[in-house]
Amino acid sequence: MARTPSNMLELGTQAPNFSLLNPATDKQVKLSDYKGKPVILAFICNHCPYVILIKEVFAKLANEFQEKGVQVIAINSNDVENYPDDSPEKMIKDSELNGYNFPYLYDESQEVAMQYQAACTPDLYLFDADHKLYYRGQFDDARPNTDTPVTGIDLKNAVESLLAGKPSPENQKPSLGCNIKWKAGNEPSS
Repeated sequence: MARTPSNMLELGTQAPNFSLLNPATDKQVKLSDYKGKPVILAFICNHCPYVILIKEVFAKLANEFQEKGVQVIAINSNDVENYPDDSPEKMIKDSELNGYNFPYLYDESQEVAMQYQAACTPDLYLFDADHKLYYRGQFDDARPNTDTPVTGIDLKNAVESLLAGKPSPENQKPSLGCNIKWKAGNEPSS
């Protein structure tokens, strides 16, 4: 596992639209389906220790966020040929096991991860109702093999600020996690 920070896409960036398969429903989900709603996009996977660490709290907070009108969408962009634990079939099981009540989409071509400049799992983005980037960064300070509790405080504070109509938080720390498992030829250039 390579400790990889997020790329910190420029605030105000317009979210690129996408249409991806939700393996649990076998239907396509588009970002445009959530026009006029704030959206959290979370690039995650099934096997990364950084994601495993936050799954329970992330699922709980996702419920709270969605009750407040913020849509949550998770995306798995990993190369499943070389990382079969991230296969669509296992995504369905992971969703059920962790109580995800949000779409967990499969980015088979990895184009969506490239459009968002996603680098790691988890890589988190919060877009306002116009789908302009308001926050990108870490869930909280918790990391595997540390005693720091998982709270989701950084993302939670950003959501609360957005819903209160406040400006984007000034101090946004990059997320840190396993690198996205790119298919040969898809690796981002340095």
